[in-house]
Amino acid sequence: MAKKFDLLVFDWDGTLLDSIGAIVNAVKASCRDLGQPEPSDKQARQVIGLGLVDVLSHSVPGLSEDQFPQMVERYRFHYLSNDHELNLFEGATELIAKLHSEGFLLAVATGKSRNGLNRALMHCGLGHYFSATRCADECFSKPHPQMLEELMDEFSVPPERTLMIGDTTHDLQMAINAGTSGLAVTYGAHSADALDSLKPLARLDSISELTEWLDTHA
Repeated sequence: MAKKFDLLVFDWDGTLLDSIGAIVNAVKASCRDLGQPEPSDKQARQVIGLGLVDVLSHSVPGLSEDQFPQMVERYRFHYLSNDHELNLFEGATELIAKLHSEGFLLAVATGKSRNGLNRALMHCGLGHYFSATRCADECFSKPHPQMLEELMDEFSVPPERTLMIGDTTHDLQMAINAGTSGLAVTYGAHSADALDSLKPLARLDSISELTEWLDTHA
């Protein structure tokens, strides 16, 4: 069956890597370190997928500008202390390897920093499957379309042949802003209702469902 899409762009945290709990815990621990009120789990999860400065500014609205460097440092300390223990969602490695073997162009668009994504890719061993990646410290943060626009330009793939796959409304809104299709997964940061509000092509509840959908529709 002919492919509908040529370029599949994956979010990282909460879509391929099971890291949402670690991110929430690092945000809350950073707040404790600086004597700031801790956000609720729901508040912290809502901004996952944005660049780190945006995550912290929305999670800790009382933070002054001169406190941001220290908050960023504390967040990185807490997250990096445990990131080696994080794992890909079950079936994610097999899915990415399968899509690569089938000739799809694979890319990552993430709110992580370049150093953070490189560290994660080295740890999980998936880096060689992705033809390109974009990070929040080298592009505008989601939902700005720059990450997707640059990836499409790099491979000369039009929006109608590009699919963005993510676990947050930021991913889906970025797809809308770039004119591409969006596919939602519910096992990450944002609720099914929030994802549904942006009318993705489908909403999948597991990697196995995502694999089946891509087999049939991509």
